Amino acid sequence: MKRIIKQVAVLGSGVMGSRIAAHFAGAGLKVTLLDILNPNAKESTNPVERNKIVNEALATALKSSPSPVYYKDVIKHISTGNFTDDMKKVSEADWIIEVVIERLDIKQSVFAEVEKYRKPGTLITSNTSGIPIHLMSEGRSDDFKQHFCGTHFFNPPRYLRLLEIIPTKETKQEVVDFLMEYGDVILGKTTVLCKDTPAFIANRIGVFSIMSIMHLMDKLQLSIDEIEALTGPVLGRPKSATFRTADVVGIDTLVKVAKGVEENCPNDEAKSQFQIPVWLNKMIEHKWFGDKTGQGFFKKIKGADGKKEIFVLNLQTLEYEARKKSKFPSLEAAKPIEDLHTRIRTLAAGTDKAGDFIRKFHYGLFSYISHRIPEISNELYRLDEGMKAGFGWEIGAFESWDLLGVQTTVQAMKEAGVPVAPWVDTMLKKGISSFYKVENGQTQYYDLQKEAYINMPGGKAFLVMKNFADQTIWKNSACRTYHLGDDVLGLEWQTKMGSIGGEVLEGIQKSIALAEEKFKGLVISNEGANFSAGANVGLIFMLAAEQDYDDLDMAIRTFQQTMMRIRYSAIPVVVAPNGLALGGGCEMSMHADKVIASAETYTGLVETGIGLIPGGGGTKEFILRANDETHHGEPDNNTLKNRFFTIATAKVSTSAHEAFDLGFYRKGIDEIIINPGRRIARAKEAVLELYNKGYVMPIERNDIMAHGRLVMGSLFSGINSMWHAKYATDFDVVVARKLAYVMCGGDLTEPSLVSEQYLLNLEREAFLSLAAEKKTLERIQSILTTGKPLRN
Repeated sequence: MKRIIKQVAVLGSGVMGSRIAAHFAGAGLKVTLLDILNPNAKESTNPVERNKIVNEALATALKSSPSPVYYKDVIKHISTGNFTDDMKKVSEADWIIEVVIERLDIKQSVFAEVEKYRKPGTLITSNTSGIPIHLMSEGRSDDFKQHFCGTHFFNPPRYLRLLEIIPTKETKQEVVDFLMEYGDVILGKTTVLCKDTPAFIANRIGVFSIMSIMHLMDKLQLSIDEIEALTGPVLGRPKSATFRTADVVGIDTLVKVAKGVEENCPNDEAKSQFQIPVWLNKMIEHKWFGDKTGQGFFKKIKGADGKKEIFVLNLQTLEYEARKKSKFPSLEAAKPIEDLHTRIRTLAAGTDKAGDFIRKFHYGLFSYISHRIPEISNELYRLDEGMKAGFGWEIGAFESWDLLGVQTTVQAMKEAGVPVAPWVDTMLKKGISSFYKVENGQTQYYDLQKEAYINMPGGKAFLVMKNFADQTIWKNSACRTYHLGDDVLGLEWQTKMGSIGGEVLEGIQKSIALAEEKFKGLVISNEGANFSAGANVGLIFMLAAEQDYDDLDMAIRTFQQTMMRIRYSAIPVVVAPNGLALGGGCEMSMHADKVIASAETYTGLVETGIGLIPGGGGTKEFILRANDETHHGEPDNNTLKNRFFTIATAKVSTSAHEAFDLGFYRKGIDEIIINPGRRIARAKEAVLELYNKGYVMPIERNDIMAHGRLVMGSLFSGINSMWHAKYATDFDVVVARKLAYVMCGGDLTEPSLVSEQYLLNLEREAFLSLAAEKKTLERIQSILTTGKPLRN
């Protein structure tokens, strides 16, 4: 029977419950959020008073930053109530999720109430992070047990992509299969099937990683600052690294999970690693739990100048002190390396204390993950997916093992007295030397039961460009153009933050030319954290500072011509962004035939922040779109004004959904894919759909109504108001007036029809004139040196 989810009931409105409800609502579902009755309103008949707890919790969640919702109207999909008055509403739900306090007795009492109203066949799950799943369903009916399992979301649910699915022996297979697919396709999650073992997968491996680092730190006499430098982005981990992560999660929570594993996993060969160091126990005694108590491994302390500074805990003295920069030769050698794989190899090859730490940490990690198969999962790839989606690791543990060489690493581990699980030796003896491989564009993993490689699940729905490296059609030092199969090309580039320079523009032009010769179309995308943070501002700064305006003019012309080539080519071009898609990255999307955006795409034309206007066709495109949205050619329309202020204030969408409202994406044409892993495959499908419909190159526009002075005065008035209200500096006004001039088509005495090229010329001229301004150079220099914009 096909299962359809129309309505979800979320029981518990705490930090997790309210945000899970918001995420379901953002996916387009009707949600009922319930919590306990306000104890001070037992005698009241006023629903507002009786539902005070749930309503305040939801309001707090919606005000939090980052936002738990894709767009503000999501709140309309959520209704609230309390367990006493409204538990009967679970009868209307297709999926009931329990998210109450982590106590077995309370969860069991909630489930007892739920069963009074739940329809047979309705999904019932728990978001517990550690209570054994099978214990919670004790005493419930067979139908309840058959449709019950764990669904462990990670906080914050919108942003952390992991969803662990933990069935019991009684859970029906069709329920497990449904949740695995639904979590992936509809909720955008990396769904990881777990066994009902303590801490499941991600927390088991993640907490082991943190605890083993703490013990190793003591042995090697490393400081917190040194560990943070070695276990953060340089290793492909989040900026929060190790100890900042502990502060955010809660040191008390970390200790609770560690003790739970030590107590409940008597056969864990590394359970000594979960023992709490003396200094950590002292922190617990002092209630230094991290962010929730205002201090943990780090603490904000006000200096003599009144400004707050972050201090770090000295674990020997338990006193807070100023942070110190960590310097190791191997770390300094690795930092400038853009490629993560090369960076990790460089660190692991280090002969200093940092290199020693990296090797010993990985040896311990590799040993641990090898022994967890098949205890916590039958499939090794699930451990990697859990850590990448739940802890933000860019590379999984087994992937790291492959990177460092399984055979050589195992030999080194044995020499160091670090054991590996027998199945790894068996694998190596069979001549299989890696846990993963790529065949015909598909990632395969080593399966212990079959002792052979099998395809990762999901098949062609998860298309990874680098898997087509053997199908490289063209490349330069920044770009790669692959044949993705079915006569579709794929272009990606690997530059810092996806920045767009001359080589990227060359790659776009070349890829389109190749596609026009022999292929059906082109996908432009990548698998990086960010699609593109925009044009190479370093190049702009260099040319402007040297007053090399001819070369700067040529660079802007080339950028404009490349964007127009995306729009006007003989083949369909589909852009599939994720993460940041700013400036030139946004302009590229705006000129594509279609955009397939990840829900977590943050896009905008941000050039005014550095004293410029969008010069790659973005300004022109907003004028064109505003023109097409204008009814009957009315000159004084709000659409153009709204688009003007979107650029003038450098507004960036907080999601792909909001990008539609801001005008960056087109309703009815562009699409959102909630799971970013599916967007490149969908983009390829879109190319083929456009081709098979009989794609014809569009005709360049020369019918755009420019309103000239008629609208310019109104925009100038708005700029002046912002200046008087101190929302804009004097130089902001200079930039905004230039922008207004371009968006009105110049100093026209009456509305006139103009061409795209006419607007591009105006756009480029304004860009060049602003690039010559001293204050623009100051702003760009500030971005390049500090990473922060300057308001001058």
